[in-house]
Amino acid sequence: MPSKAAGKSGGKPSSSGSIKSSDSQEISKQVERATLEHPLRSLFSLDVLDGIRHARDPSKTTALRWRTPEFGLYYIVFAVCVPLMFKAAIDISSPSRPQYELYKDILEPGIIPGRLVDNSDSQYASFRDQVPLLALVMLAQVALRNLLDRVTKSQDRASQRIRYDVLFGLVFLGVLHGTGLLKLGIIAGVCFAVAKTFRGSRLNPLLTWTIVISLLFLNEWHQGYRFDSLSPALAALDNFSGLLDRWHIHFNITALRLISFNLDYYWACRASKREIASHVLSDDERTRAETPLDLDAYAPTSFIAYLTYAPLYLAGPILTYNNYVRQCAIPASTLQPRRTILYGVRFLVSLVTMELVLHYIYVVAIAKRSAWQGLSPLEVSMLGYFNLHIIWLKLLIPWRFFRLWAMVDGVETQENMLRCMSDNYSALAFWRAWHRSFNRWIVRYIYVPLGGAKTIPGALLNIAAVFTFVAIWHDISLTLLTWGWLIVLFLIPEMVVTSVAKPLRGKPYYRHLCALGGVANVLMMMTANLVGFCVGLDGLKAMVAQLFGSYAGFAFLAIASAALFVGVQVMFEVREDEATRGIHLRC
Repeated sequence: MPSKAAGKSGGKPSSSGSIKSSDSQEISKQVERATLEHPLRSLFSLDVLDGIRHARDPSKTTALRWRTPEFGLYYIVFAVCVPLMFKAAIDISSPSRPQYELYKDILEPGIIPGRLVDNSDSQYASFRDQVPLLALVMLAQVALRNLLDRVTKSQDRASQRIRYDVLFGLVFLGVLHGTGLLKLGIIAGVCFAVAKTFRGSRLNPLLTWTIVISLLFLNEWHQGYRFDSLSPALAALDNFSGLLDRWHIHFNITALRLISFNLDYYWACRASKREIASHVLSDDERTRAETPLDLDAYAPTSFIAYLTYAPLYLAGPILTYNNYVRQCAIPASTLQPRRTILYGVRFLVSLVTMELVLHYIYVVAIAKRSAWQGLSPLEVSMLGYFNLHIIWLKLLIPWRFFRLWAMVDGVETQENMLRCMSDNYSALAFWRAWHRSFNRWIVRYIYVPLGGAKTIPGALLNIAAVFTFVAIWHDISLTLLTWGWLIVLFLIPEMVVTSVAKPLRGKPYYRHLCALGGVANVLMMMTANLVGFCVGLDGLKAMVAQLFGSYAGFAFLAIASAALFVGVQVMFEVREDEATRGIHLRC
């Protein structure tokens, strides 16, 4: 049970509701069953990702199609296409290809004997090269906390954790950013002052959003505000910039935390004491995130602890302020040692998979040097497809590492990638599963306050606002703005057709009609993401020209679309199968 008061030094949740002990015990039993039964099979189950035992739903009596002649044909298509896809990607990475000379200089010595590694993606390289150091920091942070807990034997869990998070977080950020920590401190102080000054006034969210969005632009334009540009007398401070001197690059995640604190406090101020006290908390992520805390829980120390929490500081997953403070007081019951171990194994499997891909498939380097001249239509398409898969993996792996760190430290967060990139046929559902914690953050702090999806035109306007912010948040560039607006443009057909086709549900051909729509969605999503995160608009134009420069290209598109049709049908059946097992992800 949360305590009745939240001291200003501790900032822990208090009488903003109580967790049902029966719910907590039941979740713990479910997690324990999920991890004790069939450990090898459960390793790749959803239970390891979300910590909830998904029991078979007896009301779902739909006959699955896995053993029908139709799916027998689909299995043959998979057996032929998947090996061909990997073969094409490996072939274009061969040193015997003439294109190899264009990019071989950016390959590096690998850890697999006789193989070079494509470590040319700077974003993933910065993580990959620092994995041993990050692992040591993780072990030190967790060990020091456990040692402190044993020595002090404090009964006030929330205050103890928050004090430790403040101290470790400030040291961690000091090492990372050096004197950049002073700049972060000034920004945090201004935002905290806005929250405390305007409380439940609408000026609170208005000023918060104005300040944060302005900072996204200003930080980029001024490259983190060098001290010597402020005064020559301060120039010496620029020499102590830490291991990651570009603190403003990592400010984007901090910006989300600043907004979360201010808006959570704004909603708590507008909620009546009776309304806050009436909440009965279930031990689930949504309730922890959305239920207001007592006003005393929005304290300076917990604010600093939240902003500087080391496991989630660099990349997330994103945790709301309410959720963080509640877990400081009461750990989530989904955190079980065996599940955490299985999740760690799953992280290692992802890491090894990425190493194998980077040692044998050099598509990132090929795309960087635009070395696709002379490739066949199949090879050009696999160049784009495997680039997207590497983007998926390069984000999944750091997110899983930092989530694992938080789990070991006793904090539950959301899994950012619930589905494989290749298991998506709906653009709307794709964005619910991709960077899921950010998606939930957007829904809570942008989409719902703007009005949600009451009408299709209103939903499109709100989605346009969301993806404009998402593009700016990622980077201030025309390429990402183009990507954001392409996403909105490509969502329109799905939203309109889904609404218009409702009367056709139940027709024998409806599933196949949806599969055709799914093929179009997959092609559009690949196009948008290649523009935003891979080759840019000019690169996409060049790849399309190479792909469709002959009749063979159009023939390949027809064959590829047929293969995608098969893939979408299998995706449909995967979700039908999940529904019979009590899994309803909406993605």
